[in-house]
Amino acid sequence: MPPRIPGVQRLGTFSLCLRPAVKPCAPSLLPITQTASLSQKEKKRLAKQDPYRWAQMQQRKAAHEKRKEEIDAVREAQLGDPIRGLPTPFIESLSSAGQEPLSNPPVDEDGNLLAEPHELPTSPHVLNNLIHKTELESAIENAYILTQPLASDHAPVGSEEYQRKAKLHEEQHAKAVEALERITHIDNGSAKDRLHANIRRCVETFGRHETDLTLKPKALSRGQEREERPVRGGPDTGSSEVQIAILTAKIQALANELERGRGYKDKVGKRDLRLMLHRRQKLLQYMDRKERGSDRWQHMIETLGLSPATWKKQITT
Repeated sequence: MPPRIPGVQRLGTFSLCLRPAVKPCAPSLLPITQTASLSQKEKKRLAKQDPYRWAQMQQRKAAHEKRKEEIDAVREAQLGDPIRGLPTPFIESLSSAGQEPLSNPPVDEDGNLLAEPHELPTSPHVLNNLIHKTELESAIENAYILTQPLASDHAPVGSEEYQRKAKLHEEQHAKAVEALERITHIDNGSAKDRLHANIRRCVETFGRHETDLTLKPKALSRGQEREERPVRGGPDTGSSEVQIAILTAKIQALANELERGRGYKDKVGKRDLRLMLHRRQKLLQYMDRKERGSDRWQHMIETLGLSPATWKKQITT
């Protein structure tokens, strides 16, 4: 206990503590902030006491809320959709597997276009049944040579019989060419055929056997030396950007199916969609660490419309 010193009897006694005094806290340099939360009673009193000031407060609050909603809407648009990302011409061309040169804008109830159609990247060389256009043209040319009529003693080249056979051959060849074009056209294929065509387009667009010739590699840090890699022996199907593009094509196709009819009850399809989304997210996070800021990263993000929502935060869709 601290010692007590008796004082004057008339003034009573007082205690004197010999402990060092506690230093006052340092003054805060931050401005004094007032909370905006008022009780209902205080709000009624303020509205009754000064209605003009109360109206100004409500006006400022409404303007603040409106501006906050605008900022949130812009941030949401920039963040994008974790499933579809942002719409791009390449993503829009996936529905036709690169066969339609123009987009298909939405229409209103009267059939009027709500937007102007724009150009889409096309791949006319990609055909159904995993056939390339050059292969089809080569097969048609060989078939024409093998099936054309031959001259003989009974039907020489200038005779009417030879001309009749040549005309018949031309007609049959034209019918065969038309049948082959119908069979190999993507529009006459199934959804699985269109998916295979889109996978081939993804390999051609993002494969490093093509992008290494046009895109600059990532800049090296100080002291690093670029390693010489062997020439690729064929199409690149294992790079991260190719796998991300293929997963994006599959995600778009599955998401379109789940939105039709009774797709909302397809639990297996929803689980498969979630697994593909997380697989793509892991590959995007890897690409974010390895290729962030490079031409290859920018080309992939801008072409596929991948927004930050596709590789940041947690996807719970």
